[in-house]
Amino acid sequence: MHYFLIALATTPSPTPTPSLRPGLSEDQVTPGTWGFVLTAFIVVLTTFLIVDMVRRIRRVRYRAQVEEAQLAANGGGTNGDVVPGRPGPEDSDGDAGSGAR
Repeated sequence: MHYFLIALATTPSPTPTPSLRPGLSEDQVTPGTWGFVLTAFIVVLTTFLIVDMVRRIRRVRYRAQVEEAQLAANGGGTNGDVVPGRPGPEDSDGDAGSGAR
């Protein structure tokens, strides 16, 4: 316990100020103007792609809702069911389920 209190009571030595290694300049270790421009371009491009993706997903969801509403208004058919008054997938002449072939 005594050692713990001594360790807490000692003041740490100050850290040295950061400096570059001799022979290096700021331009050699930073990305510079072109690095910033390229990074900003990638951020803007990614933002536009995300906005476009969200818009397309929203459009697909809206079309699915409209299709479901139309199916419900036409008789409430589900996937694969034949909706009355509409030709089924195997019948193109409109007599779905009549058996006459």
